[in-house]
Amino acid sequence: MKHIASWLAAFAFGAVSGMALAADAPAGKPAAAKPDLVKGEQVYAAKACVACHAADGNSSVPANPKLAQQHPEYLLKQLLEFKSGKRKNAIMTGMAATMTDDEMRDVSWFLASKAEKPGFAKERDLVVIGEKIYRGGIAGRAPACAGCHSPNGAGIPSQYPRIAGQHADYIASQLTAFRDGVRGNSGPMTGVAAKLNDREIKAVSDYIAGLR
Repeated sequence: MKHIASWLAAFAFGAVSGMALAADAPAGKPAAAKPDLVKGEQVYAAKACVACHAADGNSSVPANPKLAQQHPEYLLKQLLEFKSGKRKNAIMTGMAATMTDDEMRDVSWFLASKAEKPGFAKERDLVVIGEKIYRGGIAGRAPACAGCHSPNGAGIPSQYPRIAGQHADYIASQLTAFRDGVRGNSGPMTGVAAKLNDREIKAVSDYIAGLR
C-alpha cells in the first residue's frame, strides 16, 4: 500500500468525500459507521498487506512505504484512488480493487493506530543539503517542505501526510514519479517535484528519513 507533498501530497488532499464519520455527517443524512480497528486488522492480514508492509505497518523493505501512524484520511484517499485508477500502481490497484470502502476505512484507521518505528539518515553530506531544502526551500524554485509537513515531519491531519521516518528510497521514488509525470494524483506535488534535480531529491529524502 502505497508520504514532499505539498511535498508528498501524494503524500494534498482534504477529507475524503462520502466517507465522513458519524460526527462529520451532514444533517439529515446517514453517517458511515465508525472505523472498526479489529476488523481493520483482520482485513489487513487477510488481504496479505503484511507481506509488503509488515504486520504493524512498519515495512522493513526500503521500496515499500511505512504505513504505521500515517493520517488515516490520507491512507483512505490513496486506497480509493488506487481503486479508481487516479493513482496508478499495478500491485496496489489489484489489492484495492478487492476492498470495499468500509474495509479501506477500517484498515486505514487500524494502521494509523500503530506507532511508526523511527528511521535514520544515511549520508551526512547530503543531509545538510536536505535539511536546507526541507526547512527553507530553494530560493526562486521550491517552497520549504516544512510548510506543509511541519518542521518535524508530522504533517497536518486530513491535509498533508506524515513523512517523518519514511524510507528514503520510497520518498525519492515518489518525488521522482511526481516530477516525471508518472504519479499524477497531486497537483501541488507535481509542481514542486518538477523543480528538483536528482541530487536534491536524494538529499531531502535522506533528511526526511531521519526526522523525529
